[in-house]
Amino acid sequence: MKTALIATGLSVLALSAQAEAEKYVLDSSHSQIVFSYQHLGFSTSYGMFSGFEGDILFDQENPSASSVNVAMPVKSMITGWQARFDHLMSPDFFAASDDEMVRFSSTGIELTGETTARITGDLELNGITKPVVLEARLNKAAAHPMAKKDWAGFDATTMLKRSDFGVDMFAPFVSDEVEVMISIEAMKAE
Repeated sequence: MKTALIATGLSVLALSAQAEAEKYVLDSSHSQIVFSYQHLGFSTSYGMFSGFEGDILFDQENPSASSVNVAMPVKSMITGWQARFDHLMSPDFFAASDDEMVRFSSTGIELTGETTARITGDLELNGITKPVVLEARLNKAAAHPMAKKDWAGFDATTMLKRSDFGVDMFAPFVSDEVEVMISIEAMKAE
């Protein structure tokens, strides 16, 4: 009887260990955040963050038990025009120091389909933290053909209001709403 209980206990522990989320780290060379906003109704302006770091605790068997944490320097923003970048970093908008970061930490994941989910989390931007919701999709989870290790790719979108983060200069002429598109790849940690 005692041996049966021990064997059952070990089996439960083994199954629990297999079901835990595994750590993946972002592939900085294949992860981007692109944002866009309307300029006076004449055009759509774009910017991007790339080369950022973060990690995902990914549970393929129970995706709602997964989590994501990402951080990037505000000054790593790419706008394609130096004068626009300089203005965005000025006191009119971010007044960003060299070490100021944008951070996202998930607080919950709700499955909405076989490969889709709603990721709720806290976004810290410009010294203000607000909840945001990402509409996410798992693109692929498989062995990487060149790296020969487990890899995962995700896309997500959200809409932010600049005014929620204190960077609302010129609104509503320059749209308060900013569309955000995210595409990331992550590799299983060693």
